[in-house]
Amino acid sequence: MSIRFIDLHSHSTASDGSDTPAELVRKAAAAKLAAIALTDHDTTSGLDEAVREGRQRGIEVIRGCELGVRCEHGELHILGLWLPENGGATPLDATLADLRRHRAARNHRIAAQLRECGVDIEYAEVEAISGGESVSRLHFARILHEKGYVPSPQEAFARYIGPGGRAYVAKKTLSPTDGVALLRSVGATVALAHPMLFRYPGNGFAEWLDDTVADLKPHGLDAIEAYHSEHSQADTRRCVDLAARHGLALTGGSDYHGAGKPGIALGRGRGGLRVTTAVLDSLKERRLRQGLPV
Repeated sequence: MSIRFIDLHSHSTASDGSDTPAELVRKAAAAKLAAIALTDHDTTSGLDEAVREGRQRGIEVIRGCELGVRCEHGELHILGLWLPENGGATPLDATLADLRRHRAARNHRIAAQLRECGVDIEYAEVEAISGGESVSRLHFARILHEKGYVPSPQEAFARYIGPGGRAYVAKKTLSPTDGVALLRSVGATVALAHPMLFRYPGNGFAEWLDDTVADLKPHGLDAIEAYHSEHSQADTRRCVDLAARHGLALTGGSDYHGAGKPGIALGRGRGGLRVTTAVLDSLKERRLRQGLPV
């Protein structure tokens, strides 16, 4: 039997990706993936569309999202997989709605601060480039690049809209423990996303990460995202060891955004990423042992 592959970390126009949820699933079909998870930032609005397209294409679509959570040294990302169908009445729905309201206010502040920096920008331009979906800093970066203020969208973050930038505005976030507990409260499998990308100040990162995972596990942390486009082989090995020490599962995905992250392909990352269905099977087995649906 041939080995099949999956991608459990991807983004659509519902947050800061460039493909609609349906387009994303069609790309997964073209790549012959067995399953994908749509994990947009702080929103579940694209999930129904992706699931419908997945049924038509014969691809398993796992309902997910990615939460940004704030710890003492910066922002961590938490993935929730197997979210319940949208009903609008869960604690997660209420929290995401509150985060979206704060994000909208933050985006207006970013636009205002960019104007104070001499950038010719109106918020309506940012909304237009977002295609009617959730506005993110990536959309600001695209405009700054297109107007010639920066040589690349990445430079926009360094110079203007990233931490330390002239127009940076911090976003409202949950604590790591609250984020994990919130996702678990709706029956999600919870994973720490791309931990080796965290920018820890100074030495002691390995010890800090080990302590962080130990702190989060009692609140419902299930897995570590070991396989990721930006993880080196050494990073992946460290994540595998970390998960083993704490009795956690493994997950992985490309973190595909489309045009926003050029060079990262769905299911393939930068070319060497291949996450097999064995990873998905292991996660499902863990859920079944927990009495959760798959």
